Amino acid sequence: MRYKSTFYLLFTVLILFLTACGGKEDAEVGGSKEALENLNETGMPIVEEPIELEIFSGKAATTADDWNDVLLLNEYKEMTNVNITWNQVPADGLEEKRNLALASDDLPDAFYSAQLPVSDVQKYGAQGTFIPLNDLIDQYAPNIKKVLDENPEIKKAITFPDGNIYSIPTVYSPDFPSLLIGAKGWVNGEWLKELGMDNPETTEEFYEYLKAVKETDLNGNGENDEIPLSSVAEMSRIIHWISGAFGVQNKGSLHTLVDGDPGTGDIRFYPIDDQYKEMLKYLNKLYEEELIEQNIYSLEVDQHLANAADNKYGAVQFYNPIELYGEEVGSQFIPGNALEGPDGTKMYSGITSPVRSLGNFVITNVNENPEATLRWIDYFWSDEGSKMFFMGVEGVTYEETTDGPKLKEEITNHPDGLTLTQALAEYIINPGGNHPVVVTDDYFTGSENAPTDKEAVEILDPYLVDEIWPEFTYTAEENDQITILETDLDKYVSEMQAAFITGEEDFSEWDKYVETIEKMGLDEYMEIQQNAYDRYQEN
Repeated sequence: MRYKSTFYLLFTVLILFLTACGGKEDAEVGGSKEALENLNETGMPIVEEPIELEIFSGKAATTADDWNDVLLLNEYKEMTNVNITWNQVPADGLEEKRNLALASDDLPDAFYSAQLPVSDVQKYGAQGTFIPLNDLIDQYAPNIKKVLDENPEIKKAITFPDGNIYSIPTVYSPDFPSLLIGAKGWVNGEWLKELGMDNPETTEEFYEYLKAVKETDLNGNGENDEIPLSSVAEMSRIIHWISGAFGVQNKGSLHTLVDGDPGTGDIRFYPIDDQYKEMLKYLNKLYEEELIEQNIYSLEVDQHLANAADNKYGAVQFYNPIELYGEEVGSQFIPGNALEGPDGTKMYSGITSPVRSLGNFVITNVNENPEATLRWIDYFWSDEGSKMFFMGVEGVTYEETTDGPKLKEEITNHPDGLTLTQALAEYIINPGGNHPVVVTDDYFTGSENAPTDKEAVEILDPYLVDEIWPEFTYTAEENDQITILETDLDKYVSEMQAAFITGEEDFSEWDKYVETIEKMGLDEYMEIQQNAYDRYQEN
């Protein structure tokens, strides 16, 4: 009898313990009774009595130095009664300070634009450090909910294997393909005319054009200094232009190791595929004949712009040339075509998923006002909120016109010579990007909204990949494995890609390269990726 009584006692204690734990978890998700009584579920202000929030934030180089005193946020504080103390951390120390904050007993109320990797969102979400947002979105974030309801692919992409949404990402509107493509290919149209050539349609025609540029004094300075093809950020952007012609990276540019096998439909590790090898051979041919800028792997933006100003480029894969190089040089460039490859494949794969930077906004379990905090960010997903976020305050930074809101002359043509980005940074926080908002073409002021960019999209649109994959999410067990495997594989593939393109590694070593990858846990890596993709499809 004594053992039976002891068993019942232990069983009762266990049930009470589990109940207590469950109650604590529920309490962490929602605010207190007092917080909810202070909350307005709709309209402004968000709360009747002012509240204080502390937010940890990444700081881009082009944004305002102190978000604690920026016009946009000052105005929004008056509208909402939400007073935020911003702890901004520059990029060079962001990862270290973010990790210290997560490991400390002094968490902020939220992390904003802190570049949290997906693995951290999963890890700290599962641990309860970040609260699940599903129910809060349904009840308190109508603008975010509307985007998710209208775009189930976005909702799938931000839902973790346990069924929870832990973070608010940056979302590029699926209706804004120019932004999803970003940097584009451009060809010097004036030089095409001088050479009597058409805008290249195939990889072979592109090669012939680049070769003609190298052999001709097209800028008329009496020197053989023309640079046929250039970009910035190593070779990745040029590969975005070229890869589709060889059938690789066929699920968009976000995944640098896997895409879809054209034959089976399964996930493919394309850096060991024959199509990828043929692409590298083509790029190696361009590089060895000096048709690609020879210091492409170390080229800085300022040097690229200086070369452009000297009218040296025949083709570039970068952002809008007029915006970057000025009217005189930039207006020479016309949008490049999606190129047809040797086997007849014509596809443009340099487009990304609408879901960007998944870990851009998370609410921690110490936040006493999670509903108000989510309402704070949700407003910027509305039309009026988006206008305010990207354009500032009417009468100060923009004016309403019959054609819609337009930035004021003193912003677009600053009296002190500031660039548009510099001028806007004095009033709003968007410069630098990476914000947990939805970006549409209605109020976006970047070059992707320029007329020539829209023209480029019309040319590329028929050849865009048919399915764009977002970042995949993983279980806790998979997370531990994938972090190590992917880091090692990505590093090796990137190093060997550069080595094959520059000729440092001969293609006679290809089989050895493939064997090395297979020994780096490739089968295990691909099993995890296939499982993650299957879950994504089922969400």
